[in-house]
Amino acid sequence: MKLGSISKFAAVGLLALATTGCSSWDSMSHRQKSTVTGAGLGGLAGAVLTGGGVLGTVGGAAIGGVIGNAVAR
Repeated sequence: MKLGSISKFAAVGLLALATTGCSSWDSMSHRQKSTVTGAGLGGLAGAVLTGGGVLGTVGGAAIGGVIGNAVAR
């Protein structure tokens, strides 16, 4: 297995762990949950598309959060 594949699996695992392990998840509104989920998925997509680039990851998270927030309206 190549290092890039391992990094992608690790990123997906960390995302899953972060969303399930969030202790305040139950007290969040639907809109907040959608924003967090969108940011996580956007960050993951940005990391994959840019080969783990920081700018792509942060940009993807920001765009994903905005989209998640807008979809939940």
